[in-house]
Amino acid sequence: MPSTLVHVAVGGLVGAALLGRWFDTRSIAVVLVAAAVPDLDSFTSTLLPGSHRALLHTLFFPLLLGALLLYDTRIRRDSLVRTRWGSRGVVVAWVALAALLGGGIFPDLFTNGVNAFYPLHDAFYAVNGKAELSSTRGFVQTFVEFNSDVSPATTENFHYSTAVDPSPGTEPENVERIAPLASSGLELMLVILGGGVVGGRLLAERRRADGK
Repeated sequence: MPSTLVHVAVGGLVGAALLGRWFDTRSIAVVLVAAAVPDLDSFTSTLLPGSHRALLHTLFFPLLLGALLLYDTRIRRDSLVRTRWGSRGVVVAWVALAALLGGGIFPDLFTNGVNAFYPLHDAFYAVNGKAELSSTRGFVQTFVEFNSDVSPATTENFHYSTAVDPSPGTEPENVERIAPLASSGLELMLVILGGGVVGGRLLAERRRADGK
């Protein structure tokens, strides 16, 4: 499963692409933190079994935050965000929300799954598979299967292993706790690419500020 490092790397790519002239150390730091926020539900699974990949990975989480941000910045007469941080704050808030969704939730959704509609609907879903053009079968895809007889897992019968909570129930003293950094070549590529893009952008902004 994608590590928090991968989430942060993808969030960095989102921030580098969307922050525009507001890109600087503080702004990208906010965006990177936002991308890591969904993985905080790793710590809740010891108190609320099954909550990892559910409590903060539900699509209702960014939807709720987006609704609050939309109200504050577009509908509310005196925006709290705009009053406190100006236009920069509004842009950074929206980009952070995009990083939370695109960097924090999507990598898990598009690999081995999240509880996408928790708590209204308790079921883990994953959008993974393949899409190809065949000379004999035409267009073939396995991302969405409408006739599957397999019931999706729920918070009651499924557990994602984490360094905080490796297995359901009480852990033995010698349990191995693994904190993944990169679980595949693709994940390593994303970490290198995200770090390189953010680092390069920061260096370019610093050189520009120094007039070089």
